[in-house]
Amino acid sequence: MKLKKHYVRLAVLLLSCFFLACSFKDIRLSSYAQKQQLHEIINMLQPILDEGGTLSSFQLYLLAASYSGIRSYTKALATTELLQKQIDKGDNTTSVGSDLTVYPQILRGYVYLDQGELQKAIREGTLAYKLLHEGGREKSSPYTSQLIDIYDVLGVAHALSGNRADAQKIANSLQNVSITSMNGPPKYSSLARIYIALKEYDNALRAIKNPNAKVTGVITAFYDQTFQEIPNIYILSKSLYETGNIKEAKEGYDRLLEHPQIEQIGGIYWIVLLDRARIALAEGQKSVAEELLKKAIDVIEKQRSSISSEAGRIGFVGDKQTAYAEMTALFLADARYAEAFAYVERSKSRALVDLLASQKEINVRGEQTGQIRTKLAELTRAEQDLSVVVKPEEREGQSKTRSVMIALKKDLQEIAPELAALVSVTTPSTAEIQSRIKDDETLLEYYFTGREWYVFILTGKTIAVQKLPAADPEKNIDAMRKNIMAQNLPEFTRYSRELYNQIFALAAPAIKTSKLIIVPHGSLHYLPFAALTDGKEYLIDRFSIRMLPSASVLSFLKERKKRENRGALIFGNPKLDDPKYDLKFAQDEALAISRIIPESSILLRSEASKTNLQKYGSKYSIIHLAVHGIFDIDKPLNSALLLAADRTNDGLLRAGDLYNLLLSADLVTLSACETALGKVATGDDVVGFTRGFLYAGARSLISSLWQVDDETTRDLMVDFYTNLSNMSNDEALRQAQLKVKKQYPHPYYWAAFLLTGSAM
Repeated sequence: MKLKKHYVRLAVLLLSCFFLACSFKDIRLSSYAQKQQLHEIINMLQPILDEGGTLSSFQLYLLAASYSGIRSYTKALATTELLQKQIDKGDNTTSVGSDLTVYPQILRGYVYLDQGELQKAIREGTLAYKLLHEGGREKSSPYTSQLIDIYDVLGVAHALSGNRADAQKIANSLQNVSITSMNGPPKYSSLARIYIALKEYDNALRAIKNPNAKVTGVITAFYDQTFQEIPNIYILSKSLYETGNIKEAKEGYDRLLEHPQIEQIGGIYWIVLLDRARIALAEGQKSVAEELLKKAIDVIEKQRSSISSEAGRIGFVGDKQTAYAEMTALFLADARYAEAFAYVERSKSRALVDLLASQKEINVRGEQTGQIRTKLAELTRAEQDLSVVVKPEEREGQSKTRSVMIALKKDLQEIAPELAALVSVTTPSTAEIQSRIKDDETLLEYYFTGREWYVFILTGKTIAVQKLPAADPEKNIDAMRKNIMAQNLPEFTRYSRELYNQIFALAAPAIKTSKLIIVPHGSLHYLPFAALTDGKEYLIDRFSIRMLPSASVLSFLKERKKRENRGALIFGNPKLDDPKYDLKFAQDEALAISRIIPESSILLRSEASKTNLQKYGSKYSIIHLAVHGIFDIDKPLNSALLLAADRTNDGLLRAGDLYNLLLSADLVTLSACETALGKVATGDDVVGFTRGFLYAGARSLISSLWQVDDETTRDLMVDFYTNLSNMSNDEALRQAQLKVKKQYPHPYYWAAFLLTGSAM
């Protein structure tokens, strides 16, 4: 059997095309479409456009759908725009009277669904539904096929957006759609996808097993049977697996893994590999499971640009972190600690890569800027080529493209390791990370597999792992933070001590150093480690502490032999045209720090602007921002520091902007509200300001975990900068915190601030 295309929904999209056709040429095109010979359609129609010719609306529809089908999204949207223009001019029907009005919205809806732009998909689907029921179009052909398309887009998009009630309502409406033998298969496949997106696997199983879900009778002449069967095998196997029918699920997954084109379907392929590995583990086949998991993770990392879109189209978005967690758990069970640690680090890079894939521009720095940009452009082209479904005879070319990608990523790793870490999952080895840990430091890296909490304890020469009794630290962390803000010391101490026992007590005997490097995970990103107590003293009393978003960052924080004295750029109390945002003590703080640090430039009120930071930021060793910060939990890259607006900028320094900011600072201090907070991307560091400032060129960052007291923050910062003349960053912060702690014992006043990055 030959699979011409893996998206089952494309069959629905092209379902009625044979009956829309009028000319012999259109009938031939329709035959290609029904059998999913998409490249043949493109080869027939695209040259006509290239030569300046015109296509009918029906032909443009087929061409756009074919580009969508092979995942050439830019061309799909461009062709859909041509279709839209012709329809807007009145060319909205075929010669046999079939209405094409809603197809531009349907086509765009599927593209946006593929690309994970769910709100755009919902917008297009909603507009399509409205257009479909205007002017009596519900009586025209092919109304039912179009309605199924629209419900499919809307149902999956709402489910994946978390709008369960809307998705359920759409599924119920789809259930009530009257069908013919032509419309049965797409209807029940759509239902199954919506239910899988809702994780209602019993319902998905009933839908995909419905007798009307299979193509039968005379219309089989217009279908590639394999195209219809393979996506349904995936939906069926996934539903069987999730409902406990393991034997049947195993058989279905094995059929999929044997298919010659499964490797091109990354969004399905890695999930099949993962579930099949879990089955192997349950059967006691550890070596088989290990190989399957390695392959699943390789698929995830090789197909960075298209993995989520494929999964979105099929109606199931898996948690890619699960593959890393399963691999880590397997290695931990066999006491293979170095290998487990390596996959933990890869998982932490993974989520940031996923997020930054949406960043269209990432700044390129360094002496080899031209070469780096060329490599990035070549890598982008190679990824685009790989994301397009090819004919079987073109698979050799795809293998060459993969080889080119591997070589390009290797080149990037050598000439721009920081950038390579952002555009692909490239992590240093465990041994290399250990070589960066100093003799007076111990690194603690926390990891949650989804079932168990672990802490990895690393020195320059040793690695150990402890399983933690932290069943649900998030509740204790929430309670601890609430009592910090309420300044309820007895209750705070109770939760702090409980968390100490949960996440630190077992590691404590192995720590023989005075300095800690802590790499949190999940909810631990919100925990002030310095304020953990054993009932006698806080961690801050025993250790100087610095944080890292991942241990791999150690390889990118190049040590400087001598601190360069280029002064400080200090921003204080920006003018925000709202009295509630005035920070009197922040202005005092900025003035006081400018007197401590030689060659300082201080910018207050209107001068404390985003424009000036972009203009002058690269010239200073220290950047101090005594400003407000806001956090957007839904769109963490939109979290922002509030700087003064001017004619050039709105004043919002967003987290996403940092990847285009050029700095060369030993230290950036964010003396602002909750600047260490961010959205915990699954398995990764907090997506907020931290990693962005490190990438922008800062070697160290000081930020805060909660809305800090304005006056005591001023005192703490003055002491910190005074200490810097003869102390490392981590010890300077620790001593400043201890001094504030003597006057104000409650951790609310001193424990909010974290040092992330280099200690020097």
